[in-house]
Amino acid sequence: MITISPHASEKIHHQVNKKSLVRLFSHVLTDSSILTEPEQLAPYECDGLSAYQCTPWIVVLPATIEQVRKIMKICYQQGVPVVARGAGTGLSGGAIPLDNGVLLGLAKFNEIIQIDTKNRIAVVQPGVRNLAISQAAAKHGLYYAPDPSSQIACSIGGNVAENAGGVHCLKYGLTTHNILHLKIITMQGELLTIGSHGLDSPGYDLLALMTGSEGMLGVIAEVTVKLLPIPETSQVILAAFQDIVSAGEAVAGLIAKGLIPAGLEMMDNAAIRAAENFIHVGYPVDAEAILLCELDGTTDQVADELNKAVEILENFGATVRVAQTEQERQKMWAGRKSAFPAVGRISPDYYCMDGTIPRRHLARVLQRISGLSKKYGLAVANVFHAGDGNLHPLILYNADNPGELEKAEQLGGDILELSIELGGTITGEHGVGVEKISHMCLQFSNEEIKHFHSIKQAFDEKGLLNPGKAVPTLNRCAEYGALHVHQGKLPHEELERF
Repeated sequence: MITISPHASEKIHHQVNKKSLVRLFSHVLTDSSILTEPEQLAPYECDGLSAYQCTPWIVVLPATIEQVRKIMKICYQQGVPVVARGAGTGLSGGAIPLDNGVLLGLAKFNEIIQIDTKNRIAVVQPGVRNLAISQAAAKHGLYYAPDPSSQIACSIGGNVAENAGGVHCLKYGLTTHNILHLKIITMQGELLTIGSHGLDSPGYDLLALMTGSEGMLGVIAEVTVKLLPIPETSQVILAAFQDIVSAGEAVAGLIAKGLIPAGLEMMDNAAIRAAENFIHVGYPVDAEAILLCELDGTTDQVADELNKAVEILENFGATVRVAQTEQERQKMWAGRKSAFPAVGRISPDYYCMDGTIPRRHLARVLQRISGLSKKYGLAVANVFHAGDGNLHPLILYNADNPGELEKAEQLGGDILELSIELGGTITGEHGVGVEKISHMCLQFSNEEIKHFHSIKQAFDEKGLLNPGKAVPTLNRCAEYGALHVHQGKLPHEELERF
């Protein structure tokens, strides 16, 4: 475990007395909604990136938009930073609190306000669980498409903040493709409406800007999501491969033939064995890799695409099994969606990365990751959103062994640099948070980072919203660049930036 605080040049200093601030909050909230005692603060020390922790200064738990507005106004006037938190399932440290700031918990915002079947939309509060939306819409024959593996627990507000995806993002897109309208509260306490309940809205695309902004531009107070008709039929193919390269090539082969599966997921042998021992799905544990390929639509369409997909996969050397029942289909997906907790049973700790690459490089990246695993002496279990090239390598380590966490971080950093090298990006859906903030310096130039800061200032001129996350200072980039130059790790075109 590492106790963190913002980079020295990013930490916000204020002179507000804790008791004075609590007194101001007490005019807005009940005493039970203001947490200050160590045992009350402990559950909020980290998000899903549990290797990094920080005890919050104060936690507040509002229940209404008006309460949030008043809290934000108080913090703005007093110069106190604010970190918004939903379910705390994020994996990049985006919701890690500050030891000199307020953690704004939104768990009480858990109501589904409206399901409009005619317009196929749902209006929900930010603390509503992802899966709860589809469960509520199911009786109307509708569902919400993005389905992160943590959908049973993660909140829709956090999904918007990180632009979450899921196993069906290949065909149906990420969060940004599935929301229409947001209500946000600015650092100044102003309530803004962004987007519309229709298909388009005039002016700048602020809806896309807010999606994936990691709580740095405003606090999400309400979300309007698109609902889709539940497909007439869905079918899953489990394709087992005796080498990882063939599995990676098969992904590109399916897309090249014009097939757009609803989901296309890859797991390597380590992940297969862990999931099978955990869920008992019937995965082939002797396979080096498996692909789960789901096709959905009308019965005739799925039947036609299924035959094509099976033929393509077999041409790449796969042994193919098609789910024969809905129960079997769900079990196949249950294994994939349980991969993260399953790996947690075989290693004391693991470090989950989230790079994205052009899918044509999947096989090459898997080979490189294997080499890095041997270099650092740490096992890696690979789980990919293969269809859109989103990598989720799980680096296994033991935090009780001195230096292993640091080695895991170095291995993860090398995977991120590899993603950039191949024309990809350092994140697909987990966000940057504190985990990848230094790697932003490798992906973006100083001029681009200046633009990020300009946008941040337009929404939050005092820099009080989630400071020290996602967008690095130029000083940090200079330091990080100098370190990489010293280590000889940056290619020539990167060295010119520093």
